[in-house]
Parts: sequence; structure tokens; C-alpha cells
Amino acid sequence: MSYRVVLLPGDGIGVEVAREGRRVLEAVGSALGVGFDIEEIPCGGEFYLKHGSRDWPEGAEQEVAAADLVLLGAVGWPDPEGNGRPVTMKDGNMAGWSPVIGTRAALDLYANVRPVKLYEGVNHKVHGQPARVWEPEKVDMVLVRENTEDLYAGIGGVLSRAGEGEVAVDVRVVTRKGSERVIRKAFELARRRNGAPGDGVKRVTCIAKDNVLDGCRMFVKIFHEIGEEYPEIEKDTAIVDAFTQWLIQKPEWYDVGVTTNMFGDIVTDLASVLQGGMGLAVGANVGDHHGMFEPIHGSAPKHAGQDKANPLAMILATREGLSWLSEQKGDAALQKGAEAVEAAVVDLLKAGEPLTYDMVGEARAASCSAVGRAVADGVLARLG
Repeated sequence: MSYRVVLLPGDGIGVEVAREGRRVLEAVGSALGVGFDIEEIPCGGEFYLKHGSRDWPEGAEQEVAAADLVLLGAVGWPDPEGNGRPVTMKDGNMAGWSPVIGTRAALDLYANVRPVKLYEGVNHKVHGQPARVWEPEKVDMVLVRENTEDLYAGIGGVLSRAGEGEVAVDVRVVTRKGSERVIRKAFELARRRNGAPGDGVKRVTCIAKDNVLDGCRMFVKIFHEIGEEYPEIEKDTAIVDAFTQWLIQKPEWYDVGVTTNMFGDIVTDLASVLQGGMGLAVGANVGDHHGMFEPIHGSAPKHAGQDKANPLAMILATREGLSWLSEQKGDAALQKGAEAVEAAVVDLLKAGEPLTYDMVGEARAASCSAVGRAVADGVLARLG
């Protein structure tokens, strides 16, 4: 069996972590006898600066749409004007919009699924001395974010007079279709999981601001409607601002959370603190027929080209992609490969080496490529 994979390395450290994701994917393919036809497509701010009209090549959209699996590194590059902003295209979008936001819309990747899991050997990133030290088994949840509408629908604009922006408007869009399908995705995930770490209860938490916003009131209403189809799953609701404190205070309560696009963007980054930071945080953009998988960290231009970035989020994104593709294609070998990738990462974290600077400090830091090689070797050892 052979699968077509599009790899979008992007900018900055995206290129380096994508290289290690590819290394691990190829190790899985070699060990299992599965073919991965990998096509790398350049994209992002650096591509735009070089070519001047697009942030990825002509025909890239079609190549991505035809792929069985899409893996993305990271996009974004500083504007050479030196204003501290990323490179922006003539249409006002950040260079890198096409492979990220554009692909989500074009392939209808309506659910952004963020697994939040604290592995043994990893320190959470809450600073100071917490009253309670979390054991790894207390942080194991999935947050599901609507991925195609809300404030990211692109409706709005700026009123300018004499070149001076005076009024900026962003219009929030929450639809019944968009809400129903992402909420159902959350309940289906909960049905397959083992429940919240604290009490073992299968639970879905709806995170919204329904005490103020009409869009959220509709989202919560639809949540309860869909929830009636899943009587075995507990239904929970939380106001988003209160949820941010509860998430830190009692992560073991949460099993699956579902929310709208903007709130999801915020709370999932907060949740990454519980799992050891951005170097371990994964984003799965999935629809009914397509999937794109990425680390949620940025392109970190100041660290680019130094072979020091943490590749584990990219490697775990590859693991999520393999698991998703296994389900899509009914190929059990891919799930076996996904489990081997996660097990190799777990072994590495337990051993405490080799790991990058963000996890063990500069004095003990290993390179990005050394970590990628270690995981690939671990995969081969498990599957060989």
C-alpha cells in the first residue's frame, strides 16, 4: 500500500522540524513496508519575498487537495521593512495564509483537534511552586475548536480617511451547520476515550460566553441538542473566562472540550502549558475527507537555522496524522505505526535524553536533528 503525502515545511524552524517529521514518517514506512510518496512544497513568508506574488507555488492547492495526508511545519517571516510585523501580501493577509487558513477553508477542515497530554518525564510550564504537583496521568484531554468560521471568517474591514484607519470591524459568524458538526465530532471523540483522568467519566465540556454573546447562546443550545444523542456522555458547560482558571486548577476534570474558533485559539494555547509547552503541542485540522497536521508553535525566525528547535510536536503531529489516515483508509498498519511513534517519544521523555534546550536547558540540550534521529531509531526498534 502506498500513500501520497504533501509536506509543507514553511518558514523558520518549520523547515527543521518538518525534516524530522519526515524522518520519522519514513522510518514507519520502512519498518512496515508502507510506501509514502512525499512531495515537499515550499510556502510562507520567505517564499513570498522570493517570488513576489504568491505564498506558495501555482498548483499547490491542487496537490494538497489530492494528498492522502498533509503535514505542515510553520509559517511566518519578518517583514524586511523592520516594523516587527510578519510579511504581508498585497491582499492584506500574512504570507503563509494560503497553506494554513486557505487550506482549512478549501478542504473544509472544520475541526481543529488539540490533544493535551502530560507525558512522564515532562515538567508542566506553570512557574513557581504549585500547591499541587500534577502527576502525568492528571492531564489527558482533547480540545476541539471550530476551524472555519467565527472571527476568522474574514468578514469586516477598515474605514480609512486620508490614509488613516479610523474604524476597524471584524464580524463574528457562528452557523448551525458549523456548530453541529464540530460538536458532534467532540462527542464522537469522547465516546472513544476512557473518560476524564480524575473520575473516569466520559464528559464533553462546552466552552462559550453565552452570558453575553448571541453566537455562543446558539452554540450552547446546539450543544445540548446534539448531546441528547449521546446519553452515556456527561454534558458540562463553562463560561470561557472561568474555564481558563478551572483548566489550570483541575485539569483532571476535563475529558473533551468543544468551543468556537477564537475562544478555542486562546484556550488551547493556555492548555499547552499543562503538557510542557509549545514544543509538545499538536494541532490536527480535520474534516470528513481531508486532514492537515501541524505543531502549534510558530516559525520562531530568531531560532531558525540553528538546529535547536524541539521537533517533538511535529513528530507527534505526524503520529496523529498516521492515526487519522489509518481510520480513513481502514489500514491497521498505520495505527500500529502511530502507536510506535508515540511509544518512541514516551521512551525518550522517560530517559530524559536527548532533548532540546526548552526541555532540559542549554547545558544539556541536544540538537533538533539528534532528537529526530533518536525517535526514528526508537520506531525502527519497535517495529523492526
